[in-house]
Amino acid sequence: MSEQELKKVKETRAKANAKTTWITKTGILSAFAIILMYLEFNLPLMPVFLKFDFAEIPALLGAFAMGPWTGVLIEFIKNLSHLPFSHTGFTGELSNFIICGSFVFAAGLVYQKKKTKKRAALSLVIGTIVMTIFGVVMNYFVNIPFYTNVMGLDMNAIISMTSAVGNSLVTDMRTLLLFVFVPFNIFKGIVISLIVMVVYKKLSPILHK
Repeated sequence: MSEQELKKVKETRAKANAKTTWITKTGILSAFAIILMYLEFNLPLMPVFLKFDFAEIPALLGAFAMGPWTGVLIEFIKNLSHLPFSHTGFTGELSNFIICGSFVFAAGLVYQKKKTKKRAALSLVIGTIVMTIFGVVMNYFVNIPFYTNVMGLDMNAIISMTSAVGNSLVTDMRTLLLFVFVPFNIFKGIVISLIVMVVYKKLSPILHK
């Protein structure tokens, strides 16, 4: 075997190993995301249909270590696994994928250009802003219409749900978006970002092996 052929064989093996490593890491992070998605819970002053979970942590770790599209793939796998147990006709999973996927993709894209601690913090801030905007759009055009038209809930029922948990600021669609979905996504973005900033540095050597 010539030196050129040997070099080509080594390159092929290196690519195959890199692909196998990527698949393994993505699979492990997806599994953690799936588990965390099921460990959801309610927040104070938030209606019962709005759940908080930490599933974006593995997705962000994947986006930072292997690129934004890997993070989006983890989000997709996470929501795909949730479909058999959906109570919203798959609308909730679609919305979660788009909203949380926008967070992960935006953060991963910004971080990818310059991998420093300051850049990571900036990327998470931008990701939180993007997620909040997408959250407003998705809830206005998809989620709320679905609940009111398909699930048989009118706006008064949704307002009652928020009042029942002590949030009396919601009186219509505009205030529902402003005082429920906006603060929810900002809070989620902040909490998830703080955790990622702490754990990514420690896990980075493992994620980059």
